Amino acid sequence: MVDVIHHLFHPNQPRKPEAAVVDYSKPHFSVLPAVGYTLSTGLAAIISANVIFQNNKSKQPNLSTILGNISYTSHKQTILQVQSNIWTRDNKFKLVGDWRLMKYPAITYGLGGHSDIDSGYTVDYTYVRFYESVLRAIAKNVYAGIGYSLDYHWNIEEELDPSRPTDFQKYGLHDHSVSSGLTFNLLFDNRRNPINATQGLYANLTYRANFIELGSDNAYQTLLAEFRKYFSLSSNQRHVLAFWSYNWITISGDPPYLDLPSTGWDGYNNTGRGYIQGRYRGKTFLYLEGEYRFGITRNGLIGATIFGNAQTVNDWPSDKFTVIAPGAGVGLRIQLNKNSRSNIAIDYGFGTQGSRGLFVNLGEVF
Repeated sequence: MVDVIHHLFHPNQPRKPEAAVVDYSKPHFSVLPAVGYTLSTGLAAIISANVIFQNNKSKQPNLSTILGNISYTSHKQTILQVQSNIWTRDNKFKLVGDWRLMKYPAITYGLGGHSDIDSGYTVDYTYVRFYESVLRAIAKNVYAGIGYSLDYHWNIEEELDPSRPTDFQKYGLHDHSVSSGLTFNLLFDNRRNPINATQGLYANLTYRANFIELGSDNAYQTLLAEFRKYFSLSSNQRHVLAFWSYNWITISGDPPYLDLPSTGWDGYNNTGRGYIQGRYRGKTFLYLEGEYRFGITRNGLIGATIFGNAQTVNDWPSDKFTVIAPGAGVGLRIQLNKNSRSNIAIDYGFGTQGSRGLFVNLGEVF
């Protein structure tokens, strides 16, 4: 896409030949003003950017990425976020960050798998997220570390008839909530390019312990178990089969309602294509997705994908798993930068109870 835009404004300038191996010792930047759309945000004016680079003093350096965007949506939401995966020399340390500031009125549907799509209502709040962790190499492609995570919501208001009882009220509705705790991380990652992986495995375990002494409203513990596996089906890496398992488990205690595991509240807000963010919420969220990616044009500018997924949350207060919600869809890929292999992802997904919608993303979903 960058090459196409450059050629439109410089039609007489010859295009540079493609290099067999991309030199990442110098950072590669992509900046894209765009219009986005999801079920939870509606239309969104977005400025997105990513940078991909490597430590050129390393023998076989992994690629570091910093992704950022600022958005304003038709649902009057303001979102600022920066996410980073930075490798130090010789891949010895990995710094992982997720920082967000959001003014975010959003729809909630209650707790458990039996919630009805017509029962949703708006909850308005302001939200700060600060996640940062440091991981150290303990073996080839294996890292362990510690971090700190903060989720702070304030000015929480339900926008509905106050006489209507809700799961939020029954579970515990307050005008603010704080989750503050330490994380302990174990990671295996042998992907070459995390922006658009074509082969390799990503496996991450994160145990989070929230303490009242650190400012948390409640003491509770969670475990995140995430796995991504990629298979290249062709020599030119234009046909890829990818699988994603994302499991967010409350081990003990009671997280605040807005911090409960939920559809679309993974690190990149991508679980549950075919469903609106927050559609299912419970103390434990289990998710599985598979996707086939393939090229359409020979130059790699246009590609496509076919995907399917399934999710479940436990009911409240019984904690039983009784409903599995499937989803499926198709998508279009437009290459934004051939060096970083970053794409604009445009997907249309379907779910149960008539759930369906368009999902636009900068970069692959996983």
